[in-house]
Amino acid sequence: MLVLIEVRGGQRDWDQAEREFEEQGWPVVTSFARGDGLSAGVLRADASARLCSVEVRFLGARNRRTEQAAAWRVQRLARRTKLEMYARRCELVDRDREQLTRWRAHSVAHRPPRVPVPRALTPTARVRRAVVVARARFTEGRGWHDTGMVVTGTASEARRLARMGLPGGAVRATVIDVRAVYGRERRHIMMRREEDHHRVTSRVMAWILPVLFCAVVAHYQSGVRMWVWAGAGVLCFLRGAWLARGVFASGGRSGALLVWGAVAVFFLAVALGTETGAERGWTPMQMLSVFAVVATAGGIWLLVRQWTWGEWLAWVAPLLFAFVVSCVVASGSVLHAMYADSLDVTPDDLDVPAIWQATSAVKLLSLLSFALFVPALWGIAKHVHAPLVSPVERLGVPLYVVTQLAVLALCAVGALESAGDAVKDFRTAAARKTQPPPYFGVEPEWMCVEPTVLAAKVSSRGGVLHPDRPYISFGEAGGTVSLWDEPAGKALQVPAEQVRLVPAADGRVRCGFSYENVPKGD
Repeated sequence: MLVLIEVRGGQRDWDQAEREFEEQGWPVVTSFARGDGLSAGVLRADASARLCSVEVRFLGARNRRTEQAAAWRVQRLARRTKLEMYARRCELVDRDREQLTRWRAHSVAHRPPRVPVPRALTPTARVRRAVVVARARFTEGRGWHDTGMVVTGTASEARRLARMGLPGGAVRATVIDVRAVYGRERRHIMMRREEDHHRVTSRVMAWILPVLFCAVVAHYQSGVRMWVWAGAGVLCFLRGAWLARGVFASGGRSGALLVWGAVAVFFLAVALGTETGAERGWTPMQMLSVFAVVATAGGIWLLVRQWTWGEWLAWVAPLLFAFVVSCVVASGSVLHAMYADSLDVTPDDLDVPAIWQATSAVKLLSLLSFALFVPALWGIAKHVHAPLVSPVERLGVPLYVVTQLAVLALCAVGALESAGDAVKDFRTAAARKTQPPPYFGVEPEWMCVEPTVLAAKVSSRGGVLHPDRPYISFGEAGGTVSLWDEPAGKALQVPAEQVRLVPAADGRVRCGFSYENVPKGD
């Protein structure tokens, strides 16, 4: 953006302002006193004010708020430096780059000589000449005769550039021709400028997502709702097709529409599937998950590309929090610790393999990854220059912090619910005397616990061992067997060397153990 900035004060303030502009990477095009130069007759003369024409450079979308975004950055700089400066005029500087066709130079010594009168040749000579010409074109297309020179421009410009001599380079030559690097030059197609082309293409491809969502929802509906969602999908497809017509500055509309239709059909085939039945293809919830992932990844990228310490903390802090919390393995993973605490045991009593601890860490990380959705939205809002997240908005950061804490709290609740639901399923299975479900490497099983010593020598913790009924065993860890006593509703630990575990079908069986079978000397 080319911004006309008025700096008030004296020479000291003017010099400081120019230094600040240089530190920001904003080139100063020109400067003059207010009322002089270009501002003569436009602004009232003021000896204490100076006007600077500055290129304010920043990343973001080009929309109707882009000019205002430049003024916001000038206002933020004025607040930080305590200088009195104002953005008096903001206008867009279009420096987009033209997409020139690339060509490779090649020799023409392999081509057959020109024949003044081709019709004078005999039929055999004509066939022979056609074969030679075809072979020459084939070898040229494969790059067998390239000289290593690359030029850009139209076909005539490229040919003249390739034949032009340069000091210290190749001498002027006429036995050189050019070929397009990618296929053939299409004179009727005029490419848009680089950034403009990327912008239009991104908008076209963005309409794939609503088309897929409407199609998937219609796939799972019936009656009027199906037709409503299908009609919405058709409208989204037509909107994308209308934008696809403008991918090129001129020409190429039919090709662009063909590519848009092929891409849409391909993604529709993937989303809807080809199997028969009610569970074919993607579900609406899966599509919403795709939206969330795409929006989060895109928003984080838009935030990172504007890289400042504020934005770095905005998205890295939640990620580090999720990573550290999920990778705490000193006493087992976080999910295992919450699971064990609800059952009156410790993570060490569960003896979970490291691979399952890593799996639970990934699960927790996936739950906490929703905390990245807020900074992603922040990045999207900054990209489109939303007023709420402008550099001069004082309520933006507090609102972000409050929202981020709320999302982190919801993520923590989700992690607690994961372990809580597993404990609930465990207690339900224990009450029904059925096989309890596993949980990230924890394999609880019904076992008959047979003491190998006399009853008086069984040193159990948490209750008294009753060998005549089965217990749910969490396995052996550290020389201790952890058991779940369903009638008592709490955990029980006994030394592993004092008992023997015998698998039981479920909790309804009776364990036929008697202390009479234990040797008296034990």
